[in-house]
Amino acid sequence: MKKRIYLDHAATTPMRPEAIAAVAEGMARWANPSSPHAEGRAARAALEGARARIKAALGWTGELIFTSGASEALWIALSRAIGGDRLVSAVEHDAVFRAAPGAEILPIERSGSTNEIDGEALSEALGRMTRPVVAIQSTNSETGIMQPIDKLAPMIRERGGMLVSDCSQTAGKYALPDADLVVVSAHKLGGPPGIGALLVRDLRMLDPTGGHEFGYRAGTENLPGILGFAEALQAFADEDEAIGQARLAAFNDFMERMDDNQVPFFGAHSHYIQAIPMPHLSAAAQLIRFDAMGFAVSAGSACSSGTLKRSRALAAFGVDEDTASRTIRVSFGWNTTPDEIDAFREAWLEVAQDAAKRA
Repeated sequence: MKKRIYLDHAATTPMRPEAIAAVAEGMARWANPSSPHAEGRAARAALEGARARIKAALGWTGELIFTSGASEALWIALSRAIGGDRLVSAVEHDAVFRAAPGAEILPIERSGSTNEIDGEALSEALGRMTRPVVAIQSTNSETGIMQPIDKLAPMIRERGGMLVSDCSQTAGKYALPDADLVVVSAHKLGGPPGIGALLVRDLRMLDPTGGHEFGYRAGTENLPGILGFAEALQAFADEDEAIGQARLAAFNDFMERMDDNQVPFFGAHSHYIQAIPMPHLSAAAQLIRFDAMGFAVSAGSACSSGTLKRSRALAAFGVDEDTASRTIRVSFGWNTTPDEIDAFREAWLEVAQDAAKRA
């Protein structure tokens, strides 16, 4: 039977062997890290060791609050940041809009070859807001388009604002941006599901509620998940440079061989995510064809790909409804090989040619 090729890593990526082993270790010696006995103290030492390793791997010098994942981290950041108005970009993950209902929407500037946050709109909004909390993602999970966080951060701080950046798709793969609160998810980089973190420049930025994690989160810490998180992130940091370069070269070749007119998602781009519209064939039909051919891909984020609604993110990036309806997403991960990328390119061209003949 032909081996299937998994290219939906932006939804979730397979756990690394190192992470699986670390989770098993955590389960074998489980104790509540808040318990005062010897077993509890050992669990606490393991947890704090993992916290330090994650911070070091990410190059983060502030605080780290463990959460159940990116959605909870976003909720803590946007509902409990000590500030005033909430301002979020139009292309954020749905979890951001759930965490900040009623927030003002920051549009995307669609001109030239960029799909960046509208700088003039941001400046105007900051000028009339009081201590705004601004959410701008590092990379869009549906298109791979990256935002210039480091360019926008000084503008936000100069106006007394606070910047929240969802780095679920980039943490461990790219350097963290210059944000005040950063959201990280383990299962996007080969760690276990159900564990994530909120990186906080200064805990005084958040309203504490009591409980665990310095008093900023309720619930017993997930030690097995935390240990797996640390191992997955360390494995990313230790990856052989040649492996990463080979994957990057395959991605660049993949994009160069595609017709530029078929990939209208301009701007700074992640090498892990690409949205691709196909002429003459709906996204739903493509998913069926590719699945039958042995490829796992998607049509947008995992939270919305099963619906018939038009993608809010694609609309915000200026993609017309017809193109959006024909767009799928391919996303690569730690175990994606150059041969797998090449195989999908050939499969895509085969399906596209067949669709053109039938049109």
